[in-house]
Amino acid sequence: MPHAPTPRTATRPPSRIRAGARRMAMTTTIPSPAAAVAERVDRLPWDELRADLDAGGFAVTPPVLDPAECDDLAALFDGGRFRSTIDMARHRFGAGSYRYFEHPLPEPIAALREAFYRRLAPIANEWAALLGGDADTFPLKHDLLLERCCAAGQTRPTPLILRYGPGDWNALHQDLYGDVFFPFQVVTVLAEPGVDFSGGELVLVEQRPRAQSRAHVLRPPRGAFAIFPTRERPNVGRTGHHRVGVRHGVSTVTAGSRTALGIIFHDAR
Repeated sequence: MPHAPTPRTATRPPSRIRAGARRMAMTTTIPSPAAAVAERVDRLPWDELRADLDAGGFAVTPPVLDPAECDDLAALFDGGRFRSTIDMARHRFGAGSYRYFEHPLPEPIAALREAFYRRLAPIANEWAALLGGDADTFPLKHDLLLERCCAAGQTRPTPLILRYGPGDWNALHQDLYGDVFFPFQVVTVLAEPGVDFSGGELVLVEQRPRAQSRAHVLRPPRGAFAIFPTRERPNVGRTGHHRVGVRHGVSTVTAGSRTALGIIFHDAR
C-alpha cells in the first residue's frame, strides 16, 4: 500500500526548475575555436607587452596556442591552400621554404590577425607620433587597413607558414611588400624548441644611426608570439626620439624540423 506523501513532498512545486535548467543548457553557446583564440589575445598582459615594445622594440607573449592547436596549424604546411611557395635557397633568402596562404585565410589565422591588429594599432599610432607622424596614422580596425592596401594595389594575403630542416636558416630582411605597411608583425613557433628542433632562434638586428648594429636573439616558447617591428622603431636619444631600423631572420637550425607561423598585417602587391 503506498505511503501518503510527506507535506514537503506534497507541497513541492512542479518541475519548473528542472525545465528551466534544460532551457538554459540548450541556449548555452560554445565559442568557436577562432573566437576562443581571439579572446586569448585580448586577455594577454597588454600593459606589460606595450612597456616591453617601448623599452626594447620587441615583446614575447605568454603561450596563446596550445600544443594541439600548434599541431593543427603546422599540418597546414602540407594541407593548406596557398597562393605561392618560396624556396629560400633559390632566391638566396637563406635555406628552407615558406608558403603564403590564399584567401580566405584559415579561421584561426584570420582571427589572430584581427585580434593582434586591434591591440597593436594604438601602439603603432603612438610610435608614429614619436617619429613625427600623425597620431592617427593607422586605422583601429584591420579591415580599414586592408582597404588602404587594396587602394594601393596590395591585394595578396601575407600570412605565411615556414618550415626549416637541419642546416636551414633565414637571412635578415624586412617584410614590406608595398607602400602601405603596418609597423608590427608577429610570429609563433609551432614546433617544440629543444625537442622537435635545435638552433633556429629568431634574430632581430637594430641598425642604429652612427653606431654598430645590435642583435637580439629570441627563443619564444611553443605557441607564444614574438611581436617586433616591420621596418623601424622609435628610440629615445639626447634630443628626442629617432628612428632605428630593424631587420629579422632565423639562425641556422642544427637538428630536427622547425615550423613557424608568421602574421603580417598588410597585404602585398
